[in-house]
Amino acid sequence: MSSRRDILRQVMLQTGTTQTTLSRISGVHQPSISQFLSGRVDLSDEQLDRLLSCMGHRLEVVRRPVSPELTHSERRSWSLHRQLSTHLTRETLEEWLPTLRRNLERERTSVRGSVHLDNIERWQDLIDRRDLRGLRQAMTGLDRDSIEMREVSPMGGLLPDVERLEVLRGLKRAG
Repeated sequence: MSSRRDILRQVMLQTGTTQTTLSRISGVHQPSISQFLSGRVDLSDEQLDRLLSCMGHRLEVVRRPVSPELTHSERRSWSLHRQLSTHLTRETLEEWLPTLRRNLERERTSVRGSVHLDNIERWQDLIDRRDLRGLRQAMTGLDRDSIEMREVSPMGGLLPDVERLEVLRGLKRAG
C-alpha cells in the first residue's frame, strides 16, 4: 500500500499540479504541502482526501482485518486479560481494588526499566480514574502499547481458576 505522501505526489504528477497551484486551490500553505511530500509532517486521511479533491480525485481507504503476530506469551496474556474483561464492571472494579493495589505495589518493587515503570503508572491512573474504557483497551488491545502494558499487569489473581484453566486449554488446543 502506498504512503499518503506517495499518493499525493502521484496525483500531483498525474494531474500536472504544482505545489503552488495546489496551495492556491486548497488554501493549504505551500510549505505545508512541501512538508507533507517530504514526509517531515504526517498527512491524515482527511487532509489527503481534501487535497486530492482539489485535483479531481478521492481517497478510497480499504480496511480489512489482520491477525497480528504475537509471541506465545503475548497471546496467552491477551487471552487471559480478554476473558477477565468480560467481568469488568464498575462494581467488580470496586471489588478488585484491594487486589489491584497490592499487585501494582508488587510490580513497582519487582520491575526495572522506565517503560515498565511508566506502564505501571498508566495502570494506576486508569484504576484511580475508574476508566473502564481505558482498562478494557489495555486488557484487550493488540497495539504495542497495550501488549507492553500487559507485561506489568495488576490483574493477576482476579480471573476465576476454572476460567483461567479453560483459556489455557483453549490456547493449547489452538496451538
